[in-house]
Order: sequence, then structure tokens, then C-alpha cells
Amino acid sequence: MLTIHAAGLVLPGNREPVPGGAVLVDGDRIAAIGPYEDVAAEHPAARVRRWPGLLTPGLVNRHGAALLERTYFPDDPFEADELGTEPLTGAALAALAPSESRRGNSARRCTQKLLAHGVVAVTGPIVTPAVRTAVQRAGLEMLPSGAVEGAADLDPFAGAKPSEAFRAPLAVGGPGRFAVFSVPDEEALAAQGAGTCIATVIGGRLVHRRR
Repeated sequence: MLTIHAAGLVLPGNREPVPGGAVLVDGDRIAAIGPYEDVAAEHPAARVRRWPGLLTPGLVNRHGAALLERTYFPDDPFEADELGTEPLTGAALAALAPSESRRGNSARRCTQKLLAHGVVAVTGPIVTPAVRTAVQRAGLEMLPSGAVEGAADLDPFAGAKPSEAFRAPLAVGGPGRFAVFSVPDEEALAAQGAGTCIATVIGGRLVHRRR
């Protein structure tokens, strides 16, 4: 099915932004990028999803291995009494010594948080089978390396410009992989961060939508 994703501003990542823009998705690929009126006129039968704010390429989180393999995200509320609600790392994680199954469950919770930040790819290496399975099932691309220094953060924009966190520019014929943020432009995105994500699309599928 053809789907038009219309936004207040489309930021392709490799050319000028498109005010009142749209991205047409055909299956798992991008079929057109341009002003909404033009895209809609050429594809009148397409389903339309309208988003407030800024549509950008999907993001890469370069703390992927640290978040997915070296952090434990408690299952709130079921583990809150035992572990609290904050992620466990370092000595606290070592004391917990989670089984591979438990680490896989943590990774699934982490992938949902990543999708809610517009993330479509993470850096590795990710070696734990249960964690790799969680990442694959979420549809996230696993990149072999590229970690950055500093504390692991769910927000790919932490310490980086928005453009530095883009996985790849939006392109006709390229993968239907992008995110939408409830901000008006790139400057506001840099200031407010990826927590403003309202939708994430991977392979043409809407994998996250803020309720």
C-alpha cells in the first residue's frame, strides 16, 4: 500500500528542507519526497498520515552495545520493588548477574525506548544471542562499530548535532526509515532532543507512535 507521511517540515538530510513536505512510502521503500500537494496530486489513492512537526532520517544510537548489553532496564512495575526503576549498570548490574534470558527481556524494553527516540540503528558489537534477537525483532539495524565516548544515553543527540545522528539521508528508492518529532525545525530538535519523537518508521512500517 502507498502511504504518504506529511509533516510541517521534511528534512531529507542531504538537500534543502521541504516546508509542508511529504514522504511517499511504497512497501519498504521511499517512492517520492516533495511538497505534500505535489505528492498527493500524483498519488490520489495513497493513504495519508499527517504528522505535526519535523520529519527526519532515522537516527543511529552509538551507545547501542552499552545500552543493550551493559545496562539492565528493570521491568516496571514488576521489578520496581526489587530493583527500582532506574537502569542498572556497573557494580549494580554485576550484583544482579542477570541470566541471558533476563538480559534479552531487558534488551526488548530498551529497544522500545530506542524506537521512542527515533532510533533505527545501533552500534555494536552485540554478541549475546538473546540481545541480538531482541534487536532484530525490533527491526533495528546493527552496525558493527562506531561507539562514542561518554555516558550511554538513549538520546542520539546527546553531545551531537542532529545531522551527526542521522543514519542516512532520505532518498527516493532508499529504505522507508525515518522519524517524526514534535518540534518545528532542526534548531528546536537540537535544543529539545530526541525525546520529542512522536513516530518512527522502519521498513515502511510504523514501529513507534506516541500515544
